[in-house]
Amino acid sequence: MISDSQFRNELQLIIENAIREDVGPGDYSSLACIPASATGKAKLLVKQDGIIAGVAFAQMIFHYVDPSLAIDVFIEDGQPVKYGDVVFHVSGSSQSILKSERVVLNSMQRMSAIATKTQSYAKLLEGTSTKVLDTRKTTPGFRAAEKWAVTIGGGENHRFALYDMIMLKDNHNDFAGGITNAITKTKAYLKENSLDLKIIVEARTLDEIREILQNEGVHRILIDNFNFEDTRKAVELIGDKCQTESSGNINENTIRDYAACGVDYISSGALTHSVYNMDLSLKAI
Repeated sequence: MISDSQFRNELQLIIENAIREDVGPGDYSSLACIPASATGKAKLLVKQDGIIAGVAFAQMIFHYVDPSLAIDVFIEDGQPVKYGDVVFHVSGSSQSILKSERVVLNSMQRMSAIATKTQSYAKLLEGTSTKVLDTRKTTPGFRAAEKWAVTIGGGENHRFALYDMIMLKDNHNDFAGGITNAITKTKAYLKENSLDLKIIVEARTLDEIREILQNEGVHRILIDNFNFEDTRKAVELIGDKCQTESSGNINENTIRDYAACGVDYISSGALTHSVYNMDLSLKAI
């Protein structure tokens, strides 16, 4: 993953672009009927059970729009919520609250849905040593917030993007002329460019796993679309030579069985690409 400072910069870029997109030259609805001097208070109301996420991100959004806005938080990120709960109050300029409203809600609804789904997966893995990972299957322009939501829900982040880890997948290996060629070329490239990046290599068969193991410098093997029996065989082959990760259409019904095969990680794009936003609203009080 990228550094904390890089991550925070990504979050700031999300906020800047979202406000640019939503507000543009001005919130004319508010400007037209609410005096600039008017002040007010609103509450973040929960309308669906789940895990709340995006509270700290909402504070960043409010303070970007207007540093004088005050936020009183009652329920922190990662806590279970139920219908009718109030997560926070925000008070200050009425125009500023309205200008922030949609970006805050869009972000928190999405992040809370991701955190809720992630926690459901993490609970299914309780009692095992397997961790659930996200992927790059995220909403364009909103990746940092979605990956933050995964950690709030109890998951772990995979690589952030194409530049912070090497992942040699089937197309890389095929285009490079095979797995060994891809690994050899990658290690040479990293050395020539003074890059210190971990290498993950995808395997489609047990024979490909055997070939990967003949090469040094691989951090993790991605055991892709294997059945349970072959996954167990793959874990036995790999042993403690490198980390193991299962992926490929793993869901709530199969994740526990894959964990029982002994893999270190299970990655799931569903954490971020197959969720329905949690129902939240911001109401004046």
